[in-house]
Amino acid sequence: MKPVLTGRCVVYVPSAGSGELRVLALEATTGALTELQCLALGGALMPMALNPQRTRLYVARRSAPLAVLTLSIGRDGRLTPLGEAPLPVSMAYITTDRSGHFLFSASYHEHQVAVSAIDVEGVAREVLQVIPTEPNAHAIQADPSNHHVLAPCLGGELLRHFDFDARTGRLTDHAVPRLLMDHGPSQRAGPRHLVFHPNGHWLYVLNELDASVAVFAFDARSGNARMLQRVGSLPPDFSGAPWAAEIRLAPDGRHLYTSERRSSTLAAFSVDAADGRLALIGRQPTETQPRGFAIEPGGRWLVAVGQLSHHVCSHAIDPRTGALGPAGARLAVGPDATWVETLELG
Repeated sequence: MKPVLTGRCVVYVPSAGSGELRVLALEATTGALTELQCLALGGALMPMALNPQRTRLYVARRSAPLAVLTLSIGRDGRLTPLGEAPLPVSMAYITTDRSGHFLFSASYHEHQVAVSAIDVEGVAREVLQVIPTEPNAHAIQADPSNHHVLAPCLGGELLRHFDFDARTGRLTDHAVPRLLMDHGPSQRAGPRHLVFHPNGHWLYVLNELDASVAVFAFDARSGNARMLQRVGSLPPDFSGAPWAAEIRLAPDGRHLYTSERRSSTLAAFSVDAADGRLALIGRQPTETQPRGFAIEPGGRWLVAVGQLSHHVCSHAIDPRTGALGPAGARLAVGPDATWVETLELG
């Protein structure tokens, strides 16, 4: 008998070690996690992305045959495979443009970004464009206006900036195509992932190599960005080489969260409503080596996955302060689990 969905939120978690993709129910009141479905899709499944309409889930396979898989999301959150399309290289990150008509991907090892078509049924299709970048393109995101696309290049210590034609899906170099991460002489920060504030005025970049977050003022009209702040996330007793992984904003934009793999912690920050600057709220231990996490659309729970613990857990979010509670419900999700996406059902 299939489990009954008792909450209004589902959680998607791929396992790169088993080639499986799990659909979990997240109970809204308690944070309990229950497996609803397990799909054997094969290969090293890692980055995922939801389309803006929340009707399709895209999953990149990083082992041969390299591909992006499209899955249809049912009314109960369960998934049905619709097809797969080749990707040129192994992609560390995928996302759609703000319209859902095109799929962006970024390759860490092959130093490039790509654009793929998405057809009228929401199925990812052929690659339309491949652009070489500076070393280690680690993510790619369109700003809320859908006119600008930024890709952090970890080895290049910069953000690659493109103008985006939402009619054709074509990327072209912005007038200032490279935004250098100004962290001081001889210091490597390693820009990894980024997120735009919903208001479009602020940009947050997580640096992998020092676990800091860089805050930028962003002008959607011109695409100009100016660094406002750089704030650390490491525990005070941390020793060794930092290894930050993921960054996410709460749905209402009031709080921001990051993960750090060597300390297996999550950091929570408040977002200043006037200028977007961050203030550290606190840190919380979580699953071992938390490469991925997501915040459910209601903003009540953060769901983190441990790449080495092979489990997923839920953390309650204080609705007033944004502080994280200790790990609550846990569930096994297979080896080498690295990504989390959440969806609230209608």
